Amino acid sequence: MDSIGTLQILSTQMTFEPDGEPHVSRFAPTPDCFSPKERDQAFVHPAQLPNGQKIMLLKTLLSSACERDCFYCPFRAGRDFRRATFKPDEFAGLFSKLNQSGAAEGVFLSSGIAGGGIRTQDKLLATAEILRKKYQYRGYLHLKIMPGAEKDQVYRAMQLADRVSVNLEAPNTERLARLAPHKIFMEELLRPLKWVEEIRRSVPAYKFWNGRYPSTVTQFVAGGSDESDMELLTTTNWLNKNVRLKRAYFSAFHPIRDTPLENKPAIDPMREHRLYQASFLLRDYGFDLEDLPFTSASNLPLNADPKQAWAQMYLIEKPIEINIADKRELIRIPGIGLKGADAILNARRLGKLRDLSALKKLGIIAERAAPYVLFDGRKTPQQLGLPW
Repeated sequence: MDSIGTLQILSTQMTFEPDGEPHVSRFAPTPDCFSPKERDQAFVHPAQLPNGQKIMLLKTLLSSACERDCFYCPFRAGRDFRRATFKPDEFAGLFSKLNQSGAAEGVFLSSGIAGGGIRTQDKLLATAEILRKKYQYRGYLHLKIMPGAEKDQVYRAMQLADRVSVNLEAPNTERLARLAPHKIFMEELLRPLKWVEEIRRSVPAYKFWNGRYPSTVTQFVAGGSDESDMELLTTTNWLNKNVRLKRAYFSAFHPIRDTPLENKPAIDPMREHRLYQASFLLRDYGFDLEDLPFTSASNLPLNADPKQAWAQMYLIEKPIEINIADKRELIRIPGIGLKGADAILNARRLGKLRDLSALKKLGIIAERAAPYVLFDGRKTPQQLGLPW
């Protein structure tokens, strides 16, 4: 099999690994620097970097061979499917061609585990070092931290990458046992995330490849272990506060053929969407867990945006005065985000905001905000005709 054939197998097997904004993956033609035999397609997708820049990202495994037997995973040991493996120098050379031609601007590199987590992590690090040193690659690099990796390996990954990640998969030890019974939640998964924060606090930023600390993310398999949304968000909230997690990703469980969970029903993708919305409220909008509209089963309602549901409970009878509210109050109003709140505060320095049209001019979704705001103690006439 040629290198492009190997890349196609390994990159298309990475669709379950999110990085950046929700996206539609696509195949991008490889450039003319490849031979006619190699001229095929490489799997890339639009992604947003930690700094907000959007790029075309190649996501791939270094190897899909895996000795672990996680119940939900398409790469689990013993499952019958076509596997492939890159050597570190082989992949680095291939990606360098893709990058120089403009076909792929960044790379997210993970791997199945073969020979233990430490050995597999060494191969990932070797690949990253070849990219950075031999090929002088200066673009975006996301490295996966393998279960069982050592602290020195985590440190080296941080020196080479713009982002590092450890997939927790489940919110706690009990739930992980239902998904991956041979993974150890605290020692193998959570501890490396703690190490990242310890290293950030003890090592100056100039010692990292671009003079900045890499961001950290994790992923959960939502619904895979019958956990509640409250469990997922409790762990996410702890990570936000204690290890400065950049983002938690939630992948709605869907069954994979020839795995122990192949008969488990798929989770409604809307649950994934609601978890993202709630996690952003916790991370960016000053919400606490107690503010979220959990049902009696400790889940978020699927039929309601959690911010809107909160506003219906707390703001519908006590609307917020738009001309005196501080930023913390403003961002709790549906239709007003972080940028919108700043726009309101800046506009108020020039004079009072009189009605919904003033909010619309600031780029705010005024119709959503309408039931929850006052202008100098009154609702505007436009709100009388709204269907609430």
